[in-house]
Amino acid sequence: MNLNGIRAIYLFEMNRFRRTLMQSAVAPVLSTSLYFIVFGSAIGSRIDTVEGIAYGAFIVPGLIMLTVITESLTNSSFGIYLPKFQGTIYELLSAPVSAVETVIGYVGAAATKSVLVGVLILATARIFVDYTIVNPLWTAAFLVLTCTAFSLFGFIIGIWADSFQRLQLIPLMVVTPLAFLGGTFYSITMLPEPWDTVALFNPVLYLVSGFRWSFYGVADVSPAISLAMTALFMLVCLAIVTWIFRTGWRLKS
Repeated sequence: MNLNGIRAIYLFEMNRFRRTLMQSAVAPVLSTSLYFIVFGSAIGSRIDTVEGIAYGAFIVPGLIMLTVITESLTNSSFGIYLPKFQGTIYELLSAPVSAVETVIGYVGAAATKSVLVGVLILATARIFVDYTIVNPLWTAAFLVLTCTAFSLFGFIIGIWADSFQRLQLIPLMVVTPLAFLGGTFYSITMLPEPWDTVALFNPVLYLVSGFRWSFYGVADVSPAISLAMTALFMLVCLAIVTWIFRTGWRLKS
């Protein structure tokens, strides 16, 4: 294992995060703070509780998930797309680093940035609402697994994209709507039929539900199923990345 190669890619990406701190960390925290003000305070004052939890506290796990999913996708897709756009991808492919080491470097850095942003939002949420975490280890596990899985997904998007417009297409047109409809602001028990059943086909619901369970011990679906779905999504992304490097799809053309 070429640890120096992994370290070089990882530090390069983390340095890019440091150079763009305003849009990488400050902007997501400010945006989420606005959600807390609008939904937690303005709308929350009109909703008593959801499943016995104050509405402002209820939306904390969902808002963290919404942000880390978006950040994971953006960080990793842009990280691998940039050398493609600049034409330096061939230097990376000819360097003495394997496909596994390249993925660990890029995805590891993207997941690290997203976890840091998630922790920042968690700390910021304390300013607006009072929340508890009954299973902190599971909170950390769901956070790391989700950031890793969506960083892998973003890595695939970055390789697939051949323009900046395509780079934003799936995150904006597919993932963000699914995140908003995945129980970020509500429980699916509040939905009328058949929408409560339709919601079960939204994969983001399982991430939000499992993460919320780690906070309050309540969930729309079984935490075991949430964990299995997250792990399955990560394995599927890993299999696709492996295939990409074996075939050179979109990397050598």
